[in-house]
Amino acid sequence: MISIRQRKGVKTTEVSEDYAAQEANVKLENKLPSGCTTRRLWNLLSFTVGGTIALCIGLLTSVYLATLHENDLWFSNIKEVEREISFRTECGLYYSYYKQMLQAPTLMQGFHGLIYDNKTESMRTINLLQRMNIYQEVFLSILYRVLPIQAIYVTALYITSWLLSGTWLSGLLAAFWYVTNRIDTTRVEFTIPLRENWALPFFAIQIAAITYFLRPNLQPFSERLTLLAIFISTFLFSLTWQFNQFMMLMQALVLFTLDSLDMLPAVKATWLYGIQMTGLLLVCILQFFNSMILGSLLISFNLSVLIARKLQKNLKTGSFFNRLGKLLVHLFAVLCLTLFLNNIIKKLLNLKSDEHIFKFLKAKFGFGATRDFDANLYLCEEAFGLLPFNTFGRLSDTLLFYAYIFVLSITVMAALAVAFHNLSDSTRQQSTGQMGKCTIILKPETAYNLIHTILFGFLALSTMRMKYLWTSHMCVFASFGLCSPEIWELLLKSIHLYNPKRICIMRYSVPILILLYLCYKFWPGMMDELSELREFYDPDTVELMNWINSHTPRKAVFAGSMQLLAGVKLCTGRTLTNHPHYEDNSLRERTKAVYQIYAKRSPEDVHALLRSFGADYVILEDSICYERRHQRGCRLRDLLDVANGHMMDGPGENDPDLKLAGHPRFCEEIKRNLPPYTAYFTRVFQNKTFHVYKLSRNK
Repeated sequence: MISIRQRKGVKTTEVSEDYAAQEANVKLENKLPSGCTTRRLWNLLSFTVGGTIALCIGLLTSVYLATLHENDLWFSNIKEVEREISFRTECGLYYSYYKQMLQAPTLMQGFHGLIYDNKTESMRTINLLQRMNIYQEVFLSILYRVLPIQAIYVTALYITSWLLSGTWLSGLLAAFWYVTNRIDTTRVEFTIPLRENWALPFFAIQIAAITYFLRPNLQPFSERLTLLAIFISTFLFSLTWQFNQFMMLMQALVLFTLDSLDMLPAVKATWLYGIQMTGLLLVCILQFFNSMILGSLLISFNLSVLIARKLQKNLKTGSFFNRLGKLLVHLFAVLCLTLFLNNIIKKLLNLKSDEHIFKFLKAKFGFGATRDFDANLYLCEEAFGLLPFNTFGRLSDTLLFYAYIFVLSITVMAALAVAFHNLSDSTRQQSTGQMGKCTIILKPETAYNLIHTILFGFLALSTMRMKYLWTSHMCVFASFGLCSPEIWELLLKSIHLYNPKRICIMRYSVPILILLYLCYKFWPGMMDELSELREFYDPDTVELMNWINSHTPRKAVFAGSMQLLAGVKLCTGRTLTNHPHYEDNSLRERTKAVYQIYAKRSPEDVHALLRSFGADYVILEDSICYERRHQRGCRLRDLLDVANGHMMDGPGENDPDLKLAGHPRFCEEIKRNLPPYTAYFTRVFQNKTFHVYKLSRNK
């Protein structure tokens, strides 16, 4: 088992009033000793200081996380096999392709090995660039060696908060919150090659660029430059993470909501819809026309929105109830058209790659129980469960959650007021130009980030693994609100204490006090973390990998759990029967078949299944065979029993249609070395954790 040990020997009001108040704020903040030239110099100085702090805070965060990783594993000092084992589950699989590119005699041979790979899945030749998002291993390895990616991430969060609030103090607070809530905002120090850790920095850049793009009255050149930044970041985000389409679908829902409520210009929403689809289609081409991309809900939804908008030309006119009725019809039309287009595309392409995701979602949200092995595999993983309640306790310790709820409450009330105003008399708004005044209450970029944080908040609450998309944006949104003159103006007016000078005092003093509190409370703990030295320790896995390297042929094929086999490929280069990249229907069926080694099956059946995939060796893990981490019903052996129609082991209820198995559990019985098993399997290696058996070829 993997462990970390101590190193040995080392220890809302009238619109006109709002507009006038904001003008007063601007005048107060720009009241400087001399005229326009002095203000320009002051703005230039502020921009320079803020930009320098953004770069420094990003680099310092990257160095901090890298130091924690080094201190936790003693990465620079441990053996190469131990370093590779530390890349757990799919991280090891992805890193193996980076290693493969480095070891290839020429670049073209490296590319050829990825396009015609016959070691990742035995008895198959697959195109890895089509199947997996590994272009970062191919093209970006030099960039990621030179420029720490977390520097880009934190700097993008800083800039987004700065753009929203108008002061770099907001960005500084967002960065501080990101670092002090490290447990809930990132897991890069534990899972460096994970796809999301490559993708999220580009996602943050995209959000920052969209925030700037949604500002009114942009110059044409600035607008075109921002669109280019949005396209590049969207493309890179899509290229580096296989779940990009689901994240961008959430973004498309944000745009659809705001466009329907007249809270952002329809032309800009159309540009963003188009960029999403163009970026995704370009990735589809680079991935050799990956059918999962073509069959994504995002493309179907965006096409449906654009088609429905053309069909309903007078959508944004009429009285409140007239407009509301049109919106409901529009929503229904978009939903039906999305499902229709998506089903047509999937049938034409015979696409089944993502059906396990929809089975999982159906079961998770209570639309019927399932015995599907793949869906239950996700349902039983803690990472795909509900967000634990103690998360809010940790976020509250840094005052982030309190600040977030404070800002969220005010902006939601403002958004409701703006939405009601926009829907009440659309004809009068368009004729008198009051729409512009309404957006002063809640600017389009603020409205976008509001709906973004709400939707991604619901996603995080329902699926813990997605919390990193929400908590990092939570830092941005909370810091923006505390430094925003509009937020303080709404609050002070509501309690009849409005004064332009008070707004300036509040928007600067509150963030500074919070920064001082964070430094006082968390600085000593961060220094202690940096001084705590530990090392990676997993002798059983190291022994297994060394044995495979020295006692098995280079072309040997290994069967076992997905997580372990990823490490086998990275450390030994042996061929696998299955692996953790689960977005392929035939691979999921193969994995279920291989996992029968932990089910109640006869040795003849198991041997026949494994040999059908060309397996020469099978690795059994006691941690799976005798698993206690999950409760009954969620252990891997229970999932297999239910999927096979067998009753589960141990005390507890079983469904009435489940039957007793005709054979004992394979992983337990094989260790008794009985003749029915030794005729097919010969034990060639064992330690406290692993048992390796060689399969006979003449049966």
